[in-house]
Amino acid sequence: MRRILVTGRGGQLATGLEAALPALGFEALLVGQPEFEFDKPETVVAAFHALKPDAVVNCAAWTAVDAAEDDEAGAFRANALGPALLGQLTREAGIPIIQISTDYVYDGLKGAPYLESDAPNPLSAYGRTKLAGEWAARAANPRCTVLRTAWVFAPMGRNFLRTMLALGEQRPELRVVADQWGSPTAAPDLADAIAAILAQIRTQGWRDECADVFHATGGGFTTWHSFAEAIFAEAATHGGPCPKIHAITTADYPTKATRPADGRLDNGKLSRVFGVTLPPWEQGMKRVMAALRKAG
Repeated sequence: MRRILVTGRGGQLATGLEAALPALGFEALLVGQPEFEFDKPETVVAAFHALKPDAVVNCAAWTAVDAAEDDEAGAFRANALGPALLGQLTREAGIPIIQISTDYVYDGLKGAPYLESDAPNPLSAYGRTKLAGEWAARAANPRCTVLRTAWVFAPMGRNFLRTMLALGEQRPELRVVADQWGSPTAAPDLADAIAAILAQIRTQGWRDECADVFHATGGGFTTWHSFAEAIFAEAATHGGPCPKIHAITTADYPTKATRPADGRLDNGKLSRVFGVTLPPWEQGMKRVMAALRKAG
């Protein structure tokens, strides 16, 4: 196993994998629009056969959570039919696929960190289509590993950390939701974890226990409000902005799509099966902010 096809070129996770995979001896084959589009299945088939990968990591997705409420069919094509096609292609080629999913497959009502054995109950079109994508990829290819992650952020792209820093430069005070819980996940940390999983499969071969759903988030839990406070505390140590952060409720900041109020995920299974553990979210935050400072 050497050539890894990574979909979603230009996205946060795909960009992280572009660096993480070569570090472990893999060749990262990044694909994206317009030559690789789930809405144009013929482009997916052509790219797959031209590149002849040894494994696939599907990072491509419709991630506009609120917009999916207005176009669930479009989100379904990207988040479910796309993985179904990749599952079929990888099965025919006899290679594994890693499908990236989300904590939004849960309703957030458990009151404790979710286990992979807990029943999904998505509250949004985005969550429904991502869950359908899990099912489609696994149904198409028995050599499928699903990774559910959450609150992904990176030194590039649109994400909470970069939005907070930009707003903090403009405003002395910010209002941030304080009653939604989860685990911020640095894309570079998740990319390292995926590369480590692939390296283990390369060394040990495919095992039946790899064909399952796993949670993969930054270690520990927090709220959006506390995450924002941590971002600005770190920024302040390097002369960055430090606005006052006011705690508000989800009801104070209505959105079209319903988010899970408590999307905490238990990552123990990932550690037990693959020996992989992501660093604490605070460490991931500092890694990303250091990369932002380095980039200027």
